[in-house]
Amino acid sequence: MAQTTLNVDGMSCGGCAARVKNVLSSLDGVSDITVNLASETALFSIDHPDRLQEIARTLDLRGYPARKGRVILSIASMSCASCVGKVEKTLNSISGVVAVTVNLAAENAVIEYLQGAVTPSDLIAAISKIGHSADIAQENAGRSRVERKAEEADNLRHIALWAALLTLPVFVLEMGAHLVPAFHMFIKSTIGTQTSWIIQFILTSIVLIGPGRLFFVRGLSAVLRAAPDMNSLVAMGTGTAWLYSTIATFQPQLIPEGARAVYFEAAAMIVVLILIGRWLEARAKGRTGAAIETLLGLRVQKVRILKNGQILEIHADTLDVGDTIIVRPGERIATDGMITSGVSHVDESMITGEPVPVSKSQGDIITGGTINGTGSLTFQASRVGADTTLGQIIRMVEEAQGANLPIQGLVDRVTLWFVPVIIVTAFLTTFIWLLIGAELSLGLIAGVSVLIIACPCAMGLATPTSIMVGTGRAAEMGVLFRKGDALQKLSTVDIVAFDKTGTITEGKPTLTDLVVTAEFDRNHVLGLIAAVEERSEHPIAKAIVQSAQSKGITLPTASDFFSVPGRGVSGRVGHQQLFIGTETYMIEQGIDITPLMQTELDLTKCRHTAFYAAIDGLLAALIAVSDPIKSESREVISTLQKQGVQVAMITGDKPETANSIARDLKIEHVFGGVLPDGKVAVLDDLRADGRTVAFVGDGINDAPALAHADVGIAIGTGTDVAIESADVVLISGNLQGVIKAVQISRLTMANIRQNLVWAFGYNIALIPIAAGVLYPAFGLLLSPVFAAAAMALSSVSVLSNSLRLRRISPALAAEKRREVPGDRARVQTAQ
Repeated sequence: MAQTTLNVDGMSCGGCAARVKNVLSSLDGVSDITVNLASETALFSIDHPDRLQEIARTLDLRGYPARKGRVILSIASMSCASCVGKVEKTLNSISGVVAVTVNLAAENAVIEYLQGAVTPSDLIAAISKIGHSADIAQENAGRSRVERKAEEADNLRHIALWAALLTLPVFVLEMGAHLVPAFHMFIKSTIGTQTSWIIQFILTSIVLIGPGRLFFVRGLSAVLRAAPDMNSLVAMGTGTAWLYSTIATFQPQLIPEGARAVYFEAAAMIVVLILIGRWLEARAKGRTGAAIETLLGLRVQKVRILKNGQILEIHADTLDVGDTIIVRPGERIATDGMITSGVSHVDESMITGEPVPVSKSQGDIITGGTINGTGSLTFQASRVGADTTLGQIIRMVEEAQGANLPIQGLVDRVTLWFVPVIIVTAFLTTFIWLLIGAELSLGLIAGVSVLIIACPCAMGLATPTSIMVGTGRAAEMGVLFRKGDALQKLSTVDIVAFDKTGTITEGKPTLTDLVVTAEFDRNHVLGLIAAVEERSEHPIAKAIVQSAQSKGITLPTASDFFSVPGRGVSGRVGHQQLFIGTETYMIEQGIDITPLMQTELDLTKCRHTAFYAAIDGLLAALIAVSDPIKSESREVISTLQKQGVQVAMITGDKPETANSIARDLKIEHVFGGVLPDGKVAVLDDLRADGRTVAFVGDGINDAPALAHADVGIAIGTGTDVAIESADVVLISGNLQGVIKAVQISRLTMANIRQNLVWAFGYNIALIPIAAGVLYPAFGLLLSPVFAAAAMALSSVSVLSNSLRLRRISPALAAEKRREVPGDRARVQTAQ
């Protein structure tokens, strides 16, 4: 199954999004469907990429066309018709490409494609694989979402302005006559009532045919497809008011004398007010995606590469792994890579959040999107396109913003049937008014008000807009939600369990003690141990190797290396067999560790991690390392506890070491001596009584626990395996990201609940009022004009409330950071 995204036009309310999902669900081979109204996208899996065009055509027929882009590529080295045919065949074979025209004389290709399913970078990469270099000559790939919404808002503003100018005379003529008796007499004695109505008819007709045309085109076509939407309600409401008024103006004998009145001002004002609401809504929608646009703005368009001794400027999309890139002072770095020459300082705040530039020189790794300082750098690209750090961040944010939370399922079911129910309710309202003997005009006003005041848009936007803004703000704060449901689960988390090494601690242990038995020489033993540990990737192994190298010890070559996760390693150096590991591991190998057991106990009480080494079956040494606690760990743990979240620590260290650290950091739940595969069982224990548990880790051995936890939170500086297993990624590796993640999830879910309460409460409260339930008691009947104003403000209110999430700022504990006590008791080396 291939996962695909399409940008979908024509979705104006939650019902539209539900129908798009139903259309996709009805197609064979389409599964895992997520439709997002706020981002106007559909994410789904298909059994075969070739079916994408068929899916796009089906959406087009149902009135929800897949958005298309167009790009012109300059293609080098096309020398004959055969080359043209090869390029055309290659491009047409790409899923999502709609049409291709290759011109040999102009040496270019014009490609139309489905946005979201394919990008110009994909097209360039495909052409490169068949031996032709390509570059973007002209692109109309569809503007960014913010640009499209800005243009849409601008167009709606102009349309609303014209509609308002045309409606103003209608409003003055009709409402002025109602509100000011003298003005009514003035009209009657000058132009006359009939002429006034004709003027209103002309101006209102222009409003409906011109600015209001979009409601009728979209709304009536939706009715014909048996899928009425928000536009249908507006078209039916304004059309009914206009038709009734037109009959009263030109064929008054068809209407009872007491019911002869015109509602042209209502029809025109409804259009004006809803257009104003749509304008404000488009402006707000554009701002909901500001975070992803900021990330996209970090990408470099043009880049200078060194090729065959010449400096060439090419489009960044055409970069290949291994290209040599030149970066001038002050420029943004185009892609990930390793510096081959030059010295500079690089601003990495987009990744780390730290404002101080980092010194970089030959051999250092640099990240695409960061900013070079005052020096010039030459580096070799190691990852390009979507594989770069920035590309992966953008992908994760887009996936999170397009996610549907479990709570959205109820909203989708309601909005799917909302508009048909409202249409039936409007007809019933008018019928009941007539049944009880009311005037036709009163029944008409009530029916139109019901049509106009109903707002499925607010319900459809309540969840996705909050997710977009919340996850976008999280990305700006260095927190990436890879899975949408993690946002909901983390808001109710009861316990946060931390791995110790590399999470609570720096993950950079140093050798503090080497206690050697009398039979062995200290430096010789250190050299042998380091030779075996050199074969391991564990941080403790690196600490031992660095210690030996710093003492000038030449490491011999080890062979037969074998690792037992959570216990130890073994290897052979020359003719000597070494076992290095925990007390349990030594006992399993038949090694007597009694002479150094008390020393080990003393070291573990001082928060050192201690383990043994045996050579040829004899106990040779006790090794102790210490891993400093991160400066922010204490503050993060304290803040979580103040927020009502319990904290647990899971470590492979001996219980004595684990308890010592836990007492210092005031951690409630401590689990020491846990093997990597035992972390899952610990999480199950913590889940007792239905508690929600999050796990924070960074290493390969944390991957099972990250995947098993209700919410897995990976440190961004950790391994790729850990990050891929997690639901949330902390980009900078700073533990304060845990606080930010919990805070954002809670505020976002609270925001969603506020939106849903408003959206549902608005409709539940105002639809009966529009139908006239207050008329018998208070003589109050809601005007369609006020109904239109209320409906327009409903969606804007939801969007405005969602946008408040952009102002989230980190809330950490007020206490000042304190350095972790460094009282490390030293144990004298046994001679």
